[in-house]
Formats: sequence, structure tokens, C-alpha cells
Amino acid sequence: MIFVTGDTHGEPKRLNTENFPEQKELCREDYVIICGDFGLVFAEDKESKTETWWLNWLEDKNFTTLFVDGNHENFDRLNAMPKEEWQGGRVHKLREHVIHLMRGEMYRIDGVDVFAFGGARSHDINGLASAEELRRDYTAGILQPDDPLIYEKRKILRTTRCSTRIEGVDWWRAEMPSETEMLHGYETLKANHWKADFIISHDGPASSLAILGGGALASDPLTKYFEKIKQRTDYHRWFFGHHHMDHQITAQDAVIYHQITRIF
Repeated sequence: MIFVTGDTHGEPKRLNTENFPEQKELCREDYVIICGDFGLVFAEDKESKTETWWLNWLEDKNFTTLFVDGNHENFDRLNAMPKEEWQGGRVHKLREHVIHLMRGEMYRIDGVDVFAFGGARSHDINGLASAEELRRDYTAGILQPDDPLIYEKRKILRTTRCSTRIEGVDWWRAEMPSETEMLHGYETLKANHWKADFIISHDGPASSLAILGGGALASDPLTKYFEKIKQRTDYHRWFFGHHHMDHQITAQDAVIYHQITRIF
């Protein structure tokens, strides 16, 4: 069996037996896929005690936990992990049964083909940048750790209730995929004759977001990329997180957050 759920942000307590009683009947060959913002590879330099506790908690479950990356992950640490082959695609193994599905990979899981592609643009990083600066570069408001004025800027941010993050501390530029990763995704789908049973991502295709937000959610290079995949790929269902809601957008596309939904 395969289940999906949304962002866990470093605290996957919704996967306890009270919220997810189905797990009592599961085994290691059953899977829960988290649609990004896993959040247990987030501490700055190495695995924190909290991360270790939660990762061991997941490892002790009957099922196998899979996740795509979101925008709130420490990509310096995540991308430095050894790559392994698993079910037809490349992965990072945080534990033997807690596995990161890498961008642009296709996996054969429980007899179905799952295309995975993480990443998204953060919404909480505008900081003190002007609208014009953000139009030119959406990361213009990010603070740098070596900025001599960082404490003064953070004080102003608290006073004005503006939000931002610090590069390399709680935000990483690799949240958005590279051109190489996008090309790899295309190549993977092409090699699979542009077919997948399920697509799992953190953000969604531009047209689905337009429906979800009534036109208020702006598209970006990644959501436009997903739109091209949506238009070309023969797929059964697409699940994504990021927007902190549970909603069936179209017959095929759904945004997921708190729900834990069986998909196969």
C-alpha cells in the first residue's frame, strides 16, 4: 500500500497510531510519502538531537517513510549525503527505511511508477527588499550571515513584522531546482515514454495553482516547468504540498497537508 501526506516541518507526529491507525496492519513494503518540507534535515551543521529522535521514531515504524524535499530543508547537508540506487531511482537514505526521493527520478514502488520532483520557492523571505528588488530577484530580501548590520536588520524586521531568513542558516538557495535537475526530469519522463502512475512534488503545476488560488498564486519557473510536465505526461494522480491545505483541485491533481490518503 502507498499513502501520501503533506508537509511535516520536522515534526511528523501525525504519523502516530492515533492519527494513522492503518499503520498497525502495514509492513516495510508499505509506504508513506511526504510531499516536501520534511524538515528533519534542517539543523545547520549536523543532525540535531531532535532530528535523531524523530528519525529513529520513523525508523521504528512498521512502514517505510519516503519524502521529496520542499523549500525548508538544509540542502547543504541533504545533497552531501551518499547517493544510492533504490527501486529504479537515486535516493538519499537517512535511515534504512527513511528515504529521500531525489528530483527527477522515477521509482517502481509497490508495482506502480512514481515520478518525484521536490523543491519550491519560499514565501517568507521578502524581508526589507522593495517590490522592484523582489521583481528582479525573489531572494533579494534574504539576509547574509556575515552582514555587519544583520542584528539591526533583524530588529527592524521584528518591529515591522516582516519575515525573512538567513542564507545557510535557515534558508538555502537550492530550494529551487537547477536547469540540470529540470532537464534530468524531462529525460527521465522521456525514457519512461512520458507515463507515470503518480507524480509527487512539493509545489504544483501552474494551472492547478491558478484554480487553487483563484488567480492569486503567482507562477514561477518551477510551477511553469510542472505545467509542461502536466500537459505532456500521461499520469493518473498528482499530489503536492507547500500550500498548507487539503483540497482536490481537479480529478487528477490534489494539494495535501494534514490528510493521510491511501493512493494505492
